[in-house]
Amino acid sequence: MARLLRRLRGVQQLLLFQAPRDVGGSGSNAWLSSRTAHSDTDKDTGSLTRYDESHVTTDWQKKLTPEQFHVTREKGTELPFSGMYLSNTEPGMYHCVCCDAPLFSSEKKYDSGTGWPSFSEAHGTCGTDESNTSILRRPDNSLGSTGTEVLCKQCDAHLGHVFSDGPEPSGQRFCINSVSLTFKPSSSH
Repeated sequence: MARLLRRLRGVQQLLLFQAPRDVGGSGSNAWLSSRTAHSDTDKDTGSLTRYDESHVTTDWQKKLTPEQFHVTREKGTELPFSGMYLSNTEPGMYHCVCCDAPLFSSEKKYDSGTGWPSFSEAHGTCGTDESNTSILRRPDNSLGSTGTEVLCKQCDAHLGHVFSDGPEPSGQRFCINSVSLTFKPSSSH
């Protein structure tokens, strides 16, 4: 819900930014007032996002625990050294807790000493090409410095962040919240 409210405030600011200047002195809010007055009667042209968040948010709150919802949908972070997958060394695949997309293989997991499960690359990476992975990267300035947020490509769940201080050959450290993941062990044959 907080994310939706932030987007609505952004739309309102965009409308104010795009509003014509009050050249004639008739009041700078006249244009905005006319847009607001007609907004109820205008046809709904559909969402500009991939999905209607008002329905999705409600579904996520029903599906996820409060902590999972906070981390994945509100971009929270679990406490360091508290995640259930931090010390997991079992072979298998880590999936998105929201949509079950495969994200990281246990083969690329390592102990970075940071307090969160760390991976050197996403599942499906080929060299430096991440087009076949289930992750997206997005610039993130919320921590006071520029960083890179890691999201699930299928459902936009916040997973964690990626840093350039990881092991070779990738040199990357995907620092991922345990609560944003589910783990599926490899089948024993």
